[in-house]
Amino acid sequence: MRKPILMLAAAAALLAAAPAHAQLYQTDFPPEEFRARWQKVFEAIGPESVAVVQGASLTTGFIVPRQVNSFYYLSGIETPGAYLLLDGRTKQVTLYLPPRNERLERNEGRVLSAEDGEDVKKMVGVDEVRPTTSMGADWPVGTGRATAIYAESAPAEGWAENRYELEAAAAAVAGDYWDGRLPRHVQFVQLLKARHPRVEIRDLTPILDGMRIVKSPREVALVRRASQLAGLAILQAIASTRPGVFEYQLDAAARYVFQVNGARLDAYRSITASGIENINNGHYWRNTRQVEAGDLVLMDYAPDYRYYVSDVTRMWPVGGRYLPWQRELLQFVLEYRNHVMTRIKPGRTPDEILAEVREAMAPVLARTKFSKPVYEAAARKMVETGGGVFSHPVGLAVHDVGSYRRGPLQPGHVFSIDPQLWVPEEHLYIRYEDTVVVTESGVENFTDFLPSELAQIEALVGHDGIVQLFPPTPASAIGAPASGRR
Repeated sequence: MRKPILMLAAAAALLAAAPAHAQLYQTDFPPEEFRARWQKVFEAIGPESVAVVQGASLTTGFIVPRQVNSFYYLSGIETPGAYLLLDGRTKQVTLYLPPRNERLERNEGRVLSAEDGEDVKKMVGVDEVRPTTSMGADWPVGTGRATAIYAESAPAEGWAENRYELEAAAAAVAGDYWDGRLPRHVQFVQLLKARHPRVEIRDLTPILDGMRIVKSPREVALVRRASQLAGLAILQAIASTRPGVFEYQLDAAARYVFQVNGARLDAYRSITASGIENINNGHYWRNTRQVEAGDLVLMDYAPDYRYYVSDVTRMWPVGGRYLPWQRELLQFVLEYRNHVMTRIKPGRTPDEILAEVREAMAPVLARTKFSKPVYEAAARKMVETGGGVFSHPVGLAVHDVGSYRRGPLQPGHVFSIDPQLWVPEEHLYIRYEDTVVVTESGVENFTDFLPSELAQIEALVGHDGIVQLFPPTPASAIGAPASGRR
């Protein structure tokens, strides 16, 4: 067994096996963690307001159902059509679940329903479980007085979704003369306003964003596991790389690692790009090109592991050796990234770190002999601007909500370190990416086991990965008669 496969097997052994039975409810968060989150909501909305959260609706096709992030964050419940009421007046939390749908359960299996109320109260920690059929026109205020209803103003993120793309898609629908539908979250707020015209509707979104930006130890553990799987997947793709394989085959090798280790879904569509033009697209998704000797491959891919995700990227040479210009640019980006990584710690701001790294990189720039003036210009621009190195938060969504850059870094801030170098004159795009968490004393790089030094990466390329172990059936053989038959 060759080295990359050994590395894959050893790392995979660290991962716990998935349960052997179907689960009706998650096991990653106990009731006390949800109660702590509800308490923060109560503190934010005050004693005369209520907050309501709408869960995901039924799926529109034969796809894996996945709860929306904010609802899962506050309850861990996956049942579609559910609602959550946090009443600041009584400090009571009520979960509304649909009645049991026997026809749906015959086709798709059981889910938690209103009939499971006593069990659900123990699982989640809510005070009451009621059927959604009890939500009349006076819901969520009821007969008591409330000064405000808090509801989300932002679209709910589901599988492989994030807020900014959802908002852009909603804007496109609204601008379509023959469509123009309201997004579901907007329709919900409109109904609340129509049915409670004397009660102010306020925005719950910034409250939840502020809570989600700092991850709990249990959340960090899930992002860590998602990151481990992302790193193992990239190792398998590197091992499977040879001239002549297709991008989609490397994608398949990575996806195999996710699923065999219990990640049913992916965090976002695979970016498996080879060659200058595909890599330069940034969020390239076709994955149809056959890789060639001399190409670089960029893979940016991570799983959705029990609702938490990661974001990891590496670039490697198809033939097992970087060309001189590839080594030149990647080595510079790597040195820049390493300088940033070693300076991350709580109490510091990203801007302070970037200013310090600019000074540290001055001698690196002075000693580096760039082969082209445009390469030196691109390197200097990355150092001067930051090159996107402090990137987006990561958590329930790959581009998670909230901001860690409005003040000093805190333990529990999780985000991607993603230095990027552009040479527009040659359509070149170079990057590394890892997901990290700020700790009490510094930083943890979740994919520190994944090689980043260029010689280490070169040594892993083309070592009979999963693509070679299980080669695809040639298209010409499909439909051919079996041996010995006519």
